Amino acid sequence: MVRSRQLLILVLCLMLALSGSPAVAGELLPTLRIGLTPVFLDNKLSILRIWKRYLENRLQRRIEFVQRQTYREITELLLTGDIQSAWICGFPFVRYSSQLTLLAVPLYRGQPLYQSYLIVPATDASTRGIADLRDKIFAYSDPDSNSGYLVPRVGLRRMGYDPDAFFARTFFAWAHYDVVNAVAEGVAQGGAVDGYVWDTLQRVHPEITERTRIVNKSRKFGFPPLVVNNTLPDEDVRLLRHVMLRMKDEPDGVVLLRELNLDGFVTGTPELYEGIRDNVHYMNQAERNVSQNQLTLQDTY
Repeated sequence: MVRSRQLLILVLCLMLALSGSPAVAGELLPTLRIGLTPVFLDNKLSILRIWKRYLENRLQRRIEFVQRQTYREITELLLTGDIQSAWICGFPFVRYSSQLTLLAVPLYRGQPLYQSYLIVPATDASTRGIADLRDKIFAYSDPDSNSGYLVPRVGLRRMGYDPDAFFARTFFAWAHYDVVNAVAEGVAQGGAVDGYVWDTLQRVHPEITERTRIVNKSRKFGFPPLVVNNTLPDEDVRLLRHVMLRMKDEPDGVVLLRELNLDGFVTGTPELYEGIRDNVHYMNQAERNVSQNQLTLQDTY
């Protein structure tokens, strides 16, 4: 399996090399900087070189991928215009939708949707839901992650628990890949992770995922989207979107998608993210209610 994947990557590199490179004569267009959050798998970094060349050949401009440890860092770069596009989580997209334009949404297993997985160590045969993890150590991925933070906290709130007091201890792993590792190693007794990441890890590193067990899968949400800053010229947006949507129809694009464990990209609509928007609204209202109750108790005493 490893040899066949290496051969696929080699073939893709040759195909891209034969297709030429961005023109260097005359004035070059500004570099397009694309941000990546930890939604992108750490073990897929070698694919970035191929993806970069793929985009450069079709856009005829330089591409620079920008990676940071946290979702917030990438979001801030996007909002300030230091990067022009990014693959982000649906949570920050919902939060800053007035400043961002939806470029394209990945297709995963034929749908622009994904789920949050609640996982525990494979040695834990008794846990049946998040309520069973009370007073345990729990791993979140990132405070701006829907699947790795918002979903489990909403779940606890809906059951009447305070997420900040429910677990014995929580920590941020800062990447879904590292949440899976933390649970596999027993550093955490439970964790919330992007289902696409867990599924992809199962395909390429089953020795890690086999040490975890999926306890629950959430409802489906809009897949983490590719977005652009609203200041990017419309023509650039149309061209970049066209290139992403065409990827599934081109031989080298199909190989690249296979390495990303995706089926393609679709235009998508903001309505895909209504489920995340509902969660944000619910948590904001719940926290306002808690604050109000605390103030009422203080006045009583």
